[in-house]
Amino acid sequence: MSAIRKYWYRLLLLAIFSVAWGWSAWQPLHPDDWLLENYLVFAALPVILISIRMLPLSNVSYTLITVFMCLHVFGSHYTYAEVPFGYTLQEWLGAERNMYDRLVHFSFGLLLAYPVREILIRLAGLRGFWAYFFPVDVTFALSSIYEIIEWLAARTVSPELGIAFLGSQGDIWDAQKDMLLAGLGSILVMLVVLALNLWLNSNAWREIRNSLKVPYGDRALGEAKLRQWLRKRHSH
Repeated sequence: MSAIRKYWYRLLLLAIFSVAWGWSAWQPLHPDDWLLENYLVFAALPVILISIRMLPLSNVSYTLITVFMCLHVFGSHYTYAEVPFGYTLQEWLGAERNMYDRLVHFSFGLLLAYPVREILIRLAGLRGFWAYFFPVDVTFALSSIYEIIEWLAARTVSPELGIAFLGSQGDIWDAQKDMLLAGLGSILVMLVVLALNLWLNSNAWREIRNSLKVPYGDRALGEAKLRQWLRKRHSH
């Protein structure tokens, strides 16, 4: 019972996602595309569950991850290009295409950059400016990696399934726009985090300034470090 009380919120998030995932799997519009879209879930969910013991994140991070994954499986039920809410967005924005995939790619950066930041701070020891810069950098990188995986997957399946999976809707710059939106989402959330830190943490500006200075006594790497290793090796 104590474990349930301790992890009740995370269990609630898991239950919410399980319901969303079950709904998405029930008579999807294009079953083959649903399976292709959900390889991401098959890979990510076990990693998240296993990592809870080794590197438990904050409830804020788990909430953001859950919201993003729900958005993803909701899109997989219809395919991204045919989600009804995407047509509503299309009307609101006066766009020429279903905009749900644009929303999800923007949400990728908006919702996942903060968990990335938390992981980098705790594992890589990032501080100051770099704790805001590298989450954006990593989000851009992950978005581009996903676009590459998406392209490779689309090449290996039937043309009809590949078109449904890509969801480009005839836009030759679809991948680039998706990556840009993911990056913009990550920049926006990092600006929000920065604003909160400046408001609540009196040392925030000092931490940012100090992170841009080379520590006293620091030495160049590259060939200098290589020579140091070689001297140590020869001395033994």
